[in-house]
Amino acid sequence: MFFLNLMAATKIRRVAGCDEEDRISNLPEHLIDSILEPLPVEDAVRTSILSKKWRHTWTKMRALAFDEHFFKRFGKNTAFGRNGFIRIINKVLILHTGPVSKFVLHIPHVNMALNIFEEFDQWMIILSRNGVKELIITNPNLRYELPSYVFSCLELRFLKLKNFFIKRPLEFNVFLNLEELHLRDIDFGANLAGTEISLPKLKELSMYDCPNCLFVINYADASLLRLLHSPCLTDVAMCVQKPIEDNTQVERMTLVTMLSKLPEIEALSVNGLFFKIVIAESIPKWLPHTVNSLQYLSLLNLELGDVDQLEGALCLIRNSPNLETLIVTSLKMESQVSGQDVGPGSDHLLEAPNCLDCTLSHLEDVVIKCFDGSRPELLFIKLLLAHSPFLDKFTIGPSEDSDAQKRLDILKNVIQFPRASPKAKIFFLDSST
Repeated sequence: MFFLNLMAATKIRRVAGCDEEDRISNLPEHLIDSILEPLPVEDAVRTSILSKKWRHTWTKMRALAFDEHFFKRFGKNTAFGRNGFIRIINKVLILHTGPVSKFVLHIPHVNMALNIFEEFDQWMIILSRNGVKELIITNPNLRYELPSYVFSCLELRFLKLKNFFIKRPLEFNVFLNLEELHLRDIDFGANLAGTEISLPKLKELSMYDCPNCLFVINYADASLLRLLHSPCLTDVAMCVQKPIEDNTQVERMTLVTMLSKLPEIEALSVNGLFFKIVIAESIPKWLPHTVNSLQYLSLLNLELGDVDQLEGALCLIRNSPNLETLIVTSLKMESQVSGQDVGPGSDHLLEAPNCLDCTLSHLEDVVIKCFDGSRPELLFIKLLLAHSPFLDKFTIGPSEDSDAQKRLDILKNVIQFPRASPKAKIFFLDSST
């Protein structure tokens, strides 16, 4: 139906007169490429009716996106049948004649997923021969093993994967040109432990909810230390769902060992439970080497009432002398949710005279989200205001369940805190913002 519609449209194509200038046909190739690139595949194919010169232009498209929107649109047409999507992708790839720099594939519902995986390796072989540089594959179904021929795409610069098993992780070593790697719900299994993966040109890394992949050596989970040798890495995002249980055979990675592998790190995003994993014995106050390159730090779901998480956050802030932007998303501890007393540990830490023991000379922008007005949160804000002489903007976003009176009480407390920066402006957002 996809190509039948195209044939029908061709019959009604208007043919320009002999002495009429065919402006569409005479467009330069680079301009034609810029027109086709943002179009969905089906619309790009339809441009073949515009002129003779455009009849096969779509076959040289550098970007092919069979994304979620594509499948939703054609999934409504029952004429395609169960394997109709697969036939479309096969035909597009067979007719395609030019290089493919970007390929996006969203694997649809479970009934079709297995059928797609039967064709998947063949598609990867075609793409590898066409020099694909950007590959995005998302799987909303049950987790499947990632087809091995993904590793045949040796020219990849950007790779984004969601919801797969990877049983042979050593094959990541083939991605010597990879600059960005984004993994979500990727399970490496136990066989990654003790292995090393070389990604010498990697600049950006994000890993969310990836079982058996983070920060533990000689255990079912593997470590970032052994996982990545990427001296160019500048942007890292790491989030974990739950702390790893204690085990006598576990050798925990520390902040020292992790940051020593990231000499060029400029932007770092971690969640609170991250600090539960990088603790060996205790988090040091000062690291052997300051993280001079770090300019942007995002701390997600940070429980400021948890001493371990608070110490980890303060360690990163204290050892990042060129930090310019700090974003903190606060999270209530379970004891706070249940109405129990959090305990004095974090309060004592934040009130200690030498808690931060440094001046944040480059910090200009701070954002605190989901602020609930707890004592550790207030003390944390007070600490930052007192140690940031060049602070320009401090934004506080209250939690959604805070009422008007609570927000007013928080604001009254915050505006009384002394500020090291005479130009610091405090913005207090509505909870709905």
